[in-house]
Amino acid sequence: MLSKKTKYGLKALSYLARQEGNTPVQVGEIASNENIPQKFLESILLTLRKSGCLGSKKGKHGGYYLIKKPSDIIMADVMRVLEGPIALVPCVSLNFYEKCDDCPDEISCSVHKLMIQVRDSTLNVFRNTTLADVSKTSKDMDLIK
Repeated sequence: MLSKKTKYGLKALSYLARQEGNTPVQVGEIASNENIPQKFLESILLTLRKSGCLGSKKGKHGGYYLIKKPSDIIMADVMRVLEGPIALVPCVSLNFYEKCDDCPDEISCSVHKLMIQVRDSTLNVFRNTTLADVSKTSKDMDLIK
């Protein structure tokens, strides 16, 4: 299940992606428009800033802004920053592999085989989806049709 941290982080990034130019947006504005608790959002945005997704500016006209173009921000990277491992079990994780304590043989494990398929399908979606893709509004989608 997707954590609130990740859900709110995605909503905040999408909000920033829909803004014109790279003008900093205050945390309160994002929180209000996306219905996110402000204190929680501050922590999430700080994590995203440390990961290199966002920049920040202090002061009266300060706030957060995207450092990269939305089309250059890959969802697999965002998910790993906010959620951690993408795999549902550690024995199939590409970046955080751990052998399961209760599994004597991964090769014959039916759960292992299934979770590899789930991981690969999930990664395919995340690797081929950018912030630009997820931040399109319904108005944008109507123009594409």
